[in-house]
Amino acid sequence: MEKPSRKLKKTLLILGVTGAVYLSFRYLLPLVIPFLISYVFALSLRPSALWVEKKSRFTVKGKVISIPLAVIGGIEIIVLMVIFGILLYVGGRKLCMEARLLLENLPRFLAGVDQWLMDNCSFAERFLKLPDGYMVEVMRDILSGGEAAIKSRAMSFLMVNSMTIVKYFVQFIVITVIFFIATILSLQEMDDIRERRDNSMFCYEYAMLGSRLMTVGSAWLKTQGTIMLFTMLVCSAGLFLMGNPYFILFGIGIGLLDALPIFGTGAVLIPWALFSLINKHWVYGAGLIIIYIICYFLREVMEAKIMGGKMGLTPLETLVSMYVGLQLFGLLGFILGPIGLLIIEDIVELYGGTCYNGGKRAKQEERGKVR
Repeated sequence: MEKPSRKLKKTLLILGVTGAVYLSFRYLLPLVIPFLISYVFALSLRPSALWVEKKSRFTVKGKVISIPLAVIGGIEIIVLMVIFGILLYVGGRKLCMEARLLLENLPRFLAGVDQWLMDNCSFAERFLKLPDGYMVEVMRDILSGGEAAIKSRAMSFLMVNSMTIVKYFVQFIVITVIFFIATILSLQEMDDIRERRDNSMFCYEYAMLGSRLMTVGSAWLKTQGTIMLFTMLVCSAGLFLMGNPYFILFGIGIGLLDALPIFGTGAVLIPWALFSLINKHWVYGAGLIIIYIICYFLREVMEAKIMGGKMGLTPLETLVSMYVGLQLFGLLGFILGPIGLLIIEDIVELYGGTCYNGGKRAKQEERGKVR
């Protein structure tokens, strides 16, 4: 029987590696991802913890004593949580003030919407030659039916999913505690972990996978974080210049919405701009369109520049891998897709090249023996 060709071997290798990566992401990654995140977080805390540990050393009876890295890391995490809580409190207070102002002006907005609906219903009645008040009654029935449906759905959702929400909240608390403890232990045992990794027979594979995870993960976080921050700033600044009193609240909301792959800034800014133009607020509508164009090109340029440049993928490869990851793993697939593609390419290149070069060397040795 003839041996499989090199192309068939390469094809089988690609299929096998792709299947292994998919199964690992689907079943293994959810079990270890809290510990991977805690290890990465410990890596970020390690330089400052080592500096504090070095500065806190003192000698007692010839014995060097210092504060353990785990204690320093735990204090750093608590300090970061306190700083984050203060920022969250200050920002939340400002948002609550704007939200309260929005609620106070809500009746005026609803009255404006009601007047707009009445005018359009009257126009439709005249255009379609319907009886006076016919379209108004239709809209009232639709709105009242929609209100009743929303109330019934909301009550049924709360009744059915209340225990699920409590369960998820408890799971979140447990995972947070595990993350805190795992970060401290990773910081304390990092030297031992590195030593075991370096002495392992899979040390090269560990280094390659770790490098890819760090490269893609940092690129994705920097890209999405930078884009979201700039989107919030652009939207808030634009709405502030347009005289909107809720510029911070709306700017943060649009920035968070833009981070979701399905929606984006256009889900808010385009309908808002069209509504303003229909009501003959030309300057306001044009300003919203300008904000949308700036945010759109900002995302396109920064995603292609940062993601593609740091990961070594072309913009098309990045887009395809993100789409495939979205279909396979949901929202998390936007980062798992590019990581999986890079891991598949690296492993196939490593073992495929090894097999190919080994086969060439074997043939050359065999020919040398015959001669």
